[in-house]
Amino acid sequence: MVSHYKRRQILSTGASLLGLLATAPYSKVLQAQTAQDDYRALVLVFQFGGVDCHDVIIPYDNGAYSAYAEIRRDVLAAHGNGRARDALLPLGSSSSAAHAVPPELSAFHGLFEEGSAAVIGNVGPLVEPVDRSALDAGSVLLPPRLFSHNDQQSVWQATAPEGAQVGWGGLFADMITERGISPDSTFTALTTARDSLFVTGYDTLPYVAGSGRISLDLGRVVSNSSGGDLSALYAATIKQGQSAEHILTRDLANTTVDGFAANEEYLSIIEQAPDLGVIFPGTRLGDQFDRVARIIATREEFGVNRQVFLVGAYGYDTHSAQADILPGLHGDLNSGVAAFTEALKNMGVFDQVTLATASDFGRTLRANGDGTDHGWGGHHFVVGGAVNGGQLYGSIPDPIFEHVQDAGSGRLIPTIAVDQYAASLGRWLGLNDSDLEYVLPNWRNFSADPLAELMLG
Repeated sequence: MVSHYKRRQILSTGASLLGLLATAPYSKVLQAQTAQDDYRALVLVFQFGGVDCHDVIIPYDNGAYSAYAEIRRDVLAAHGNGRARDALLPLGSSSSAAHAVPPELSAFHGLFEEGSAAVIGNVGPLVEPVDRSALDAGSVLLPPRLFSHNDQQSVWQATAPEGAQVGWGGLFADMITERGISPDSTFTALTTARDSLFVTGYDTLPYVAGSGRISLDLGRVVSNSSGGDLSALYAATIKQGQSAEHILTRDLANTTVDGFAANEEYLSIIEQAPDLGVIFPGTRLGDQFDRVARIIATREEFGVNRQVFLVGAYGYDTHSAQADILPGLHGDLNSGVAAFTEALKNMGVFDQVTLATASDFGRTLRANGDGTDHGWGGHHFVVGGAVNGGQLYGSIPDPIFEHVQDAGSGRLIPTIAVDQYAASLGRWLGLNDSDLEYVLPNWRNFSADPLAELMLG
């Protein structure tokens, strides 16, 4: 498998030059359509930059909120009334709720209250269980390069630091295909983001479902969205694939040609998507959710019954001006998820699609003035009709310092590992324990399973 993977690395490097074109090999024969009721999709929304977990889930109990407000008085003052206790949306009965979400996350609040969203408290990269005493003693293995953006984005998506080549979403796709859960398809793993690590496997290269309108009428002319003629490039690439002396040159050319063909197939199918009865927000994130929804709507034409998506939300590195930046980012995510879940319900597939959030890391409870600094564990949402929602999984420490899960300044030491988070989602997709052990190397280091009841069915 390793040598096969290295060869595919070379091919994908050339294919990536096509930008918005597909990077995965094109299956020339569309797989037989699959039964609609067997379809399942995982959508990972990655919040690049490190979302402030302490502004996602906020203490609501009077005493805890007062302690939180004192610690964050400068940041909260910049919010005005936006983070006043009476502006928050309590999770559960307002008279007994321990936690709340900010008003910009109203859709998540509504989904939580209807039982189709859950909060995963204090999840992050771990090799083995850790608390403050073990951290101080240096007696446990730690994830590599903690608090580094690029490395922790990679560790979250691939369980290895920057330079990793395969992510657990892509390896899920490998296993799904290998075990016959879903037919081998170019369109099993897709990204609408600027990134693709999460959905890259050893045998799976992600399809880049970009927003560009590249028209490829292969029988006549090849042109890009700005009107430039690509027909000469296409013809030359075909010739290289047929007659180049070096096998790698031929393979690279043929992969590029397959990318053109896959893009043509993608466009021809996606343009047939039905009206979803939803107006998606006119943001970059809203556009990504729109694309994912239309792909799901045409899933039978794509010939798959399992799909894994990466959606990218950017701009969460709020070292400064957090009160100016973060509410807008929350609002963009919220409106995108609201439209997306409405579209899924309209299609009748809400219980067949699960959306999960992720980020580089959480941030410090202690403010640095008008922002917050890099953390470790964070709080995330899992949304969908198959989610056993309306509850918190894991734990959320009180807003104090020096507790057993404080790595300093309110950086949370995770109590749920990314491997455990991923395993709960992979099991829902149909993977077994052997598959999960292969994909998630640290999973077996954790004896307890706090997410055993997260997913239904």
